[in-house]
Amino acid sequence: MKPIHVLPFALAGAMLAMPLAAQVPARIFIHAGQLLAEPGKPVRGASTIVVENGKILSIADGYQPAEPGATLIDLKDKYILPGLIDSHVHLTSDAGGIAGQLEEITLSPAAQAFNAEANGMKTLRAGFTTVRNLGDGDGATLALRDAILAGKVQGPRIVDAGNSISGSAGHMDGSLGYRDELRPFFAGAGNTCNGADDCRRAVRLQIGRGADVIKFASTGGVNSRIGAGLGKQMFDDEAQAIVDTAHMFGKKVAVHAHGADGIRLALAAGVDSVEHGTILDDATIAAWAKSKAWYVPTLSTVNGYKERIAANANAYEPDVLAKIRWRISITGKSLEQLVPKGVRIAFGTDAGVSKHGRNADEFELMVQHGMTPVEALKAATVNAADLLGLSDQIGTIAPGKSADIIAVASDPVADVRVLKQVDFVMARGNVVE
Repeated sequence: MKPIHVLPFALAGAMLAMPLAAQVPARIFIHAGQLLAEPGKPVRGASTIVVENGKILSIADGYQPAEPGATLIDLKDKYILPGLIDSHVHLTSDAGGIAGQLEEITLSPAAQAFNAEANGMKTLRAGFTTVRNLGDGDGATLALRDAILAGKVQGPRIVDAGNSISGSAGHMDGSLGYRDELRPFFAGAGNTCNGADDCRRAVRLQIGRGADVIKFASTGGVNSRIGAGLGKQMFDDEAQAIVDTAHMFGKKVAVHAHGADGIRLALAAGVDSVEHGTILDDATIAAWAKSKAWYVPTLSTVNGYKERIAANANAYEPDVLAKIRWRISITGKSLEQLVPKGVRIAFGTDAGVSKHGRNADEFELMVQHGMTPVEALKAATVNAADLLGLSDQIGTIAPGKSADIIAVASDPVADVRVLKQVDFVMARGNVVE
């Protein structure tokens, strides 16, 4: 991020003499050159945003003078937006393929927690003040979520799924690809299930760990070490048991689904969002259009694949590489089919497969594959906040909401690529350095 001029309305010497708590200004005044307080609605010109105790206190037209003792942040030459939201990340790793598999057996939970913190900061500095973390076996992001909420460390707001659930031998079975004598160790996470009752147990396990949302896999995956394809890998009653149990506890459900049969299975079970949604047919498109389920496209996974393969032709096992090449060839086709049908779209990258801190690459791909820049911006703000159940806190810049605010050099509605260079980030009222 580029440095922003912050003007404290107090003498530096006097500030240094104060206790730390007293150095926090009572209020922060932000002078915004252009303000898109709610993507999809008209932009406001020169505006003043007042922040107090981590929340937006007021918004006024023009540049209002800061009161004595307040801090003034001068963003008159910037375009101001709500903090962005990535609905699909994996913070504990930035590796992939064989390197990612090696990390699973060499990195301790403590090391993964430090990875999560570092990747969280890359994401936050890129303007994404909230993320939904959809998979972490050792609880590192659950701990990071709590540490951020407690103010112990800086990072994005995290909505966490704990460990993702699948049937045994399915996409989220961590024992796949290892020798037989090692598999029981990796299968001991308790996230695989067989039969409806066992799937209820798996959901309750994650809720007991503190998960905010439940994620499960109804189909095979691109990165999993299994040759069973990308179609359905869970029975109807198992998926229904997962969704019903999660909803009983007030938790939303995200489903990893590539194949059309697995997407229809998840939609019929009542999931809240479908991640990837790569293969469609007419029946699946019709069912999705009638449902309330969100689509999280995760298009920028292909960037991570391309970069790793370019750096190392053997970065992935041959059986995984074949699926990757297929995924690259088909990326964006589903979005092109679902946007005209009115399916609700929420922004998500699958960062960790793609690179953390490069989340905004997704905007360009969304526009290339059928969305307008305004629709893409809404997907990463208003829509994603709705999906996460946090519309009362985030997604727009409005009085009473969290002071999650970013600034870029020019209008992203004219060119979404400007979101790849964020010049200023405020998260919950704290300026991010």
